[in-house]
Amino acid sequence: MAKEKKHSKTKRRKGLKRWKQLNFFGKVWRVIWVGVLALFGFTIIQVLFCSLFNPPVTPLMVQRFFQQVSDPDRSINFERDYVSIDDISPNLINAVAISEDGGLYMYHHGFAYKNLKKAYINARAGKERGGGSTISQQTAKNCFLPHTRSVWRKAAEAYYTVLIEAVWGKKRIMECYLNIIEFGDGIYGCEAASQHYFHHSAKDLSKREAALLASCLPTPLRSNPAHPSRYLSGRASTIQHRMGYYGKIDFDKKREDLNPKYLKMVDEDNLFTFLSWMIEYNREHPAKKK
Repeated sequence: MAKEKKHSKTKRRKGLKRWKQLNFFGKVWRVIWVGVLALFGFTIIQVLFCSLFNPPVTPLMVQRFFQQVSDPDRSINFERDYVSIDDISPNLINAVAISEDGGLYMYHHGFAYKNLKKAYINARAGKERGGGSTISQQTAKNCFLPHTRSVWRKAAEAYYTVLIEAVWGKKRIMECYLNIIEFGDGIYGCEAASQHYFHHSAKDLSKREAALLASCLPTPLRSNPAHPSRYLSGRASTIQHRMGYYGKIDFDKKREDLNPKYLKMVDEDNLFTFLSWMIEYNREHPAKKK
């Protein structure tokens, strides 16, 4: 024991001596790479923890709480009830896969590059943003990151998306997504939403109810699946129709057994080719000076 303590003190002295010998830039560089390694390790622990457990609270839940508290016209509401994917209706799984990923959830590797390109072109043109994020990206954003509009947040979202696709797999991503996604003001997860709007478990959602819940995901604070507007009802009807076309999602199906037509659609691009396209697009379409 005494030898171990002596050895530990000797190592600390050597480490402190090496630190003192470094010049200013050397110390700055040491702090940077130690910080990067620590941050990387923290994100890995986050992803591994959430591969087994749903997050106790998400950044969006915290944001919404403070928004409710600061707004006298909004009531403070928090409804959440985590359930296993086995206790979620396949109708809802199919509905959100079609609504958010166009039926390609099992095919892509976390990103729908054609949608990302369209969203980027629209953003550069000053049009309404959105429509480019997959379920995997939305899960990464909702689970780990605050809802802000910035390049750094999008970069972090892409990083977490790659991690959860590699570590979690499609089934766990869908399970986490359906347990944390926002379905209304203070309503998180499909079980809470099902109980709130339809007064029964998410396991018993009909095709119509599932389609209505999925149709409200782009604008959860302005939508009510129990009393849908004409637009929401029409969107739900479209989703319901496409559910019959794409069929049930099979999480146990191997990639080589998936439809080669759709595999080709998502395998044309990857993150590096998308970044190359974005650089080339910016070169050909420089931003106009205001």
